[in-house]
Amino acid sequence: MQILERLPRETGRDYALRTIRDNIITLKLEPGSQISENELAAEMNLSRTPVREALIELSKVKIIEIYPQKKSMVSLIDYELVEESRFMRNLLECAVVELDCEMAAPQDIRRLEDNLQLQKFYLNSYYPENLLKLDNEFHGILFDIARKSQVYTLIQSISIHFDRVRSMALATVKNQKIVEDHEGLIRCIERGQAQQARDLMEKHLNRYKIDAAEIRSAYPQYFK
Repeated sequence: MQILERLPRETGRDYALRTIRDNIITLKLEPGSQISENELAAEMNLSRTPVREALIELSKVKIIEIYPQKKSMVSLIDYELVEESRFMRNLLECAVVELDCEMAAPQDIRRLEDNLQLQKFYLNSYYPENLLKLDNEFHGILFDIARKSQVYTLIQSISIHFDRVRSMALATVKNQKIVEDHEGLIRCIERGQAQQARDLMEKHLNRYKIDAAEIRSAYPQYFK
């Protein structure tokens, strides 16, 4: 497991939640693997209480399965939950890019462009974890531009199911189309092309379906 740096004034529960969530998304805590409160607490230098609270929170969105008196388990990937996550993100992000076409200032376009250049670098250098982080940051910037950053924060809990599959797609398929989509979205926003931006976002968020067979072939043990 990768131990993240604790942020200033971050509570133990929030730190544990962020660290465990990140490791689930990047598959360092693999679907179907057992996890121990004691071991997690020791690795993060925390007491068991904040770790237990984090696991309970993750169990509410069905990403952790808790068994009393036994070790907990990272849930196997359930495509119904993945699709629910994608459906929610599709509704919100299509609306957000339409707002971006009205609200984006030149400095907002520069933020997106800077992120895109790093995406291209890591795609060519093949660092899928860094690419996933930049992908998430790109989508976060879209919400920032639309003045909906709190909405982006709120959808993170349910998005974890979709994010795991996105992580696998980047690691398995190395999909150039993802970065190309981002570049296309920037151009649409820059030109104020709201309908084109909406259509491209919907296509973008549906790409994981195209990669599903290849992902299942590479990781059959991760799926229900």
